Amino acid sequence: FRLRRILVRLNPEEHTEEGGYQVLQGLYAVGSGGFFGKGLGNSAQKMIIPEVQNDMILSIVCEELGVFGAIIVLALFGLLLYRLMFIAQNAPDMYGSLVVTGIFAHMALQVVLNVAVVLNLIPTTGITLPFISYGGSSVMTTMIMFFIIQGIYIRLQHKNQTGSLRN
Repeated sequence: FRLRRILVRLNPEEHTEEGGYQVLQGLYAVGSGGFFGKGLGNSAQKMIIPEVQNDMILSIVCEELGVFGAIIVLALFGLLLYRLMFIAQNAPDMYGSLVVTGIFAHMALQVVLNVAVVLNLIPTTGITLPFISYGGSSVMTTMIMFFIIQGIYIRLQHKNQTGSLRN
């Protein structure tokens, strides 16, 4: 199974039955978008790519919004990761800092792996794009992670206002 995924990544044209079809259609979607895309809702590939709402959603973003839209989406993820790094560095205690650092690493790895799969740089993994891909458990765990971060951030704000941290 894993060897098949690697073979699909290396030569998707010859392995369309084993998953190469999804990879090829995703690459067609990325390429057909151009710089500014076809416009929201004007994607031709979203009806063709199997399970496009999950791990290949960035290819439809590229087709509808173009490279410019994909850069904006990735810049927003960069801004989010920057804020996570800021919260981790200024967390009121070591535990909060380590928790936010772990969430930062998880989010960064998830975004990088999803982009790499869409661009066929690595074999298909099934990892979703946070906040954009459809998926109940992925969305739920991402929201729980950000509730935890919000709690740590509130404690940071409280510490900055009072000068001390109350338990």
